[in-house]
Amino acid sequence: MKAWVCHQLSNDRSGLRFEAAWPDAPPPAPGEVRVALSAAALNFPDLLMLAGGYQFKPALPFVPGIEAVGIVTTTGAGVDEARVGQRVVVGARSGCLAEAITLGAESVPLAPRGCSDAEAASYAVGALTAWVGLRERGRIASGETLLVTGAGGGMGLAAVAMGRALGVHVIAAASDERKCAAARAAGADETLLIDRTAPDFSVLKDRVDVVFDPVGGALFTSAVRTLRWNGRYLLIGFAGGIPQPFALNFALIKGIEIVGVRAGEFGRRDPAGGVRVRAEIDALVESGRYRPLIGMEVPLGRADEAFAAMAAGTLIGKAVVRIR
Repeated sequence: MKAWVCHQLSNDRSGLRFEAAWPDAPPPAPGEVRVALSAAALNFPDLLMLAGGYQFKPALPFVPGIEAVGIVTTTGAGVDEARVGQRVVVGARSGCLAEAITLGAESVPLAPRGCSDAEAASYAVGALTAWVGLRERGRIASGETLLVTGAGGGMGLAAVAMGRALGVHVIAAASDERKCAAARAAGADETLLIDRTAPDFSVLKDRVDVVFDPVGGALFTSAVRTLRWNGRYLLIGFAGGIPQPFALNFALIKGIEIVGVRAGEFGRRDPAGGVRVRAEIDALVESGRYRPLIGMEVPLGRADEAFAAMAAGTLIGKAVVRIR
């Protein structure tokens, strides 16, 4: 089968190669299904994995990609044969930038009705992280104020949309006006244009209840000071690097919480909670209240272009790779 394969870890993705005749996905074992993939979406963890910088480190060589959509073609023992032919969303730790994948049947829920393959392939990771972060970890309440950093990316735009759905006042921060416009279209009440190299959030001091931050880096020191008493700072990721050391006395004085968010781990440790959260998100998708912004769509053989756009920070929304 055709696939992108990481043969060697590298910061410049030089170890990633397109393979036209990679070994096919294996037949499903008991409890598994085989899925013919039609589209996959890229996420920042994919970039980190290619460089060995993510918490999950698959053995080399590996096929990257953690979310996709496709059709179930074969079931293993113990899986209802009626699943064959179902259009499903794939959530995997790797393996989605290929023509097929074999994995546990529990990892492939039905795709939401009414959305395209590109939308079905690209909504889950961002929406799940945003929903778990805001509701489960951040305990955000209607009427509170949310600040989203990196609001032009797929993760940030998902948080903007989820905040809107939860009835909070959303302030979206991004590094150029095109990204701010995308955030407003996703539901932001306010936008803040910031300098990525020297971000300044002083105009928001003491205005924010929850910060949703997938960027980290230079943003943190200023963004954390936007929190009012009892605020929650949600650490989603570090696309901008690891923040400088933080004076913990500030957290004490302001009564704030620094909260780590790992949506996938949330579902693994609380399977019932994971199912509940997924159902809540799918209801938003099927009702039309949430759709991911597709900023780039390329065929499988050109997935490297999508990786490059994501690494350069020029991508707005999600990059989707068409497989069929």
